[in-house]
Amino acid sequence: MSWIQIRIHATQADVEAVENALLAAGALSVTLQDDADQPILEPELGTTPIWDKTQIIGLFDANQDSDALLEQIALMYAAEGGTTLPEHKIELVEDKDWVRAWMDDYHPMPFGKRLWVCPSWREPPQADAVNLMLDPGLAFGTGTHPTTALCLKYLDGAVEGNELVVDYGCGSGILGIAALLLGAKHMIGVDIDPQALTATGDNAERNGIDASQYEIYLPEATPAVQADMTVANILAGPLMSLAPHMAELTRSGGKLALSGLLAEQADEVSACYDQWFIMNPAEQMGDWVILTGIKR
Repeated sequence: MSWIQIRIHATQADVEAVENALLAAGALSVTLQDDADQPILEPELGTTPIWDKTQIIGLFDANQDSDALLEQIALMYAAEGGTTLPEHKIELVEDKDWVRAWMDDYHPMPFGKRLWVCPSWREPPQADAVNLMLDPGLAFGTGTHPTTALCLKYLDGAVEGNELVVDYGCGSGILGIAALLLGAKHMIGVDIDPQALTATGDNAERNGIDASQYEIYLPEATPAVQADMTVANILAGPLMSLAPHMAELTRSGGKLALSGLLAEQADEVSACYDQWFIMNPAEQMGDWVILTGIKR
């Protein structure tokens, strides 16, 4: 089956009117995308921020006249208080198996000297390496983002064996499971999203991790432990508010790794943790960094 796809380039003030017009004209779906590379990383609680320049994509059944459809959208836009429909493009989209296409594009990736992350549907390229078989499933964390890549590279060099590791904001479980496969003794995964806890458990099982080697919790249920290593790949704001808790979870002499940070956020976050940890200079990949340290 084919689809008619309409892309409309709108300013922030026009987004609601355009979105309503597309829906009123019978759009099967409406998607909003950044149209000017403007990241919105940490919106305030309870807000739904919109980019200054937004691309709005409406998907319609192809069994209709495209010119008549555009006229109808323009009329609906006028009914919403708009004047001339913003810059737009109409195109025909052939149906395809999008899940299969995504799977075909996701390849095994090496991190450091020992570790590979492999999609669960592919054979590991090095059978004798430390291979983490991953199905991203319900939660964030595949290794493709620089912040995850920085953490995995860190773990490859930092895990020596028999550590208790806390993975705070575990997502898919990729960091905690990597630590276990690299030789850590036990992992505690923490996340605010119950689906992340499910994904972590599923991925641990997929990698042959015994259930006795890991525990997964919502934040309020996190046990009081003294971890040999604490890793957190979240965002700058939560990392700073969680700093005292991260310190409580980490033993004296224990290791810390923080990511999810843009380079310009590194100094502020590092200074926040400096009262508990001896912090190292940031390591950067693209626009993103990882901060590491040792508990005082």
